[in-house]
Amino acid sequence: MPKENAPSTPTISNWLSAHYNIKAVSLARLSLGADIYASTYKVQTDDQKTYFLKLKHKNHHDISMDIIELLQHADLQQIICPIKTIHGKTSQSTGDFNLIVYPFIQGEDGFHRPLTDDQWKILGKALKKVHEVSVPFSIQNRLRKETYSPRWREAVRSIYAHFETLPIADEIAQELYKLMKEKKLEIHQLLNRAEELSQTVQHLSPPLVLCHSDIHAGNVLIDEEHVIYIVDWDEPMMAPKERDLMFIGGGVGNVWNRPHEEKQFYEGYGKTEINSKILSYYRHERIVEDIAIYSQELLLTAAGGENRSTMYQHFVDMFAPQGVIEIAFKTGKA
Repeated sequence: MPKENAPSTPTISNWLSAHYNIKAVSLARLSLGADIYASTYKVQTDDQKTYFLKLKHKNHHDISMDIIELLQHADLQQIICPIKTIHGKTSQSTGDFNLIVYPFIQGEDGFHRPLTDDQWKILGKALKKVHEVSVPFSIQNRLRKETYSPRWREAVRSIYAHFETLPIADEIAQELYKLMKEKKLEIHQLLNRAEELSQTVQHLSPPLVLCHSDIHAGNVLIDEEHVIYIVDWDEPMMAPKERDLMFIGGGVGNVWNRPHEEKQFYEGYGKTEINSKILSYYRHERIVEDIAIYSQELLLTAAGGENRSTMYQHFVDMFAPQGVIEIAFKTGKA
């Protein structure tokens, strides 16, 4: 939620005290994720305990709580379970907001710490368990389902259709404009290939399983005891298993792009049939989505402050050797 719409620190402290019996002495707002309807905080108490607080606008139902509870019942160890309220609930509705409190895990994500061979195997076993979970229809009915939507492809094509008349707000927008002009052939190759693959995959009608949907290195947390956790369950969906597996070896953020890592992961995941066309579709489509989001944010607005340079660099990195674009183009061609 925009910072000006978030409740005051004393208000949040009162909520924590009333509903969790947590006596906060400090709340530090964290810059995590891209959810505009959520704010996150590091909470410290008078008895030296530390918690992670997610505050979400109530109009946006947090299906992640249902999924975490489902995975907890399936005995998945690689999740961080929320702390219950004084009334035994996994979240607390207060005013216009939902509060979710977790233990604070000190550690680094997979972008900053490479996984060991054992951790890759553990991640593989954990993701296999996610994909094998039986999801009740009551939850399935509230989950997103894969539709192979052309939304992001159309967004990028729209940018190019109006390319010559785009307002250039600042130097970063100018640099992105030049780069998108320079890489136009590759980007349209991505668009066309994603379109072709989407048609092919829809005709295959692959089975849908529970997917995390965004399991890149930033959503794997390694704590100080070397335990790994899969975090950020905000966007679970029913989709082919390749929706998750495309990240393993996919090179998002220019990590997780070594054959040795992929081999260790699948030792943990176990033998499985992977459809290379579905895998290729998701790798192409993910890049198209990022191109759409970055170009909309940097070319169509001047907002974002310091994040603009970070977003621009992410855009540049996609074209790096052994980056996501090179890997996507190679997928299914071996």
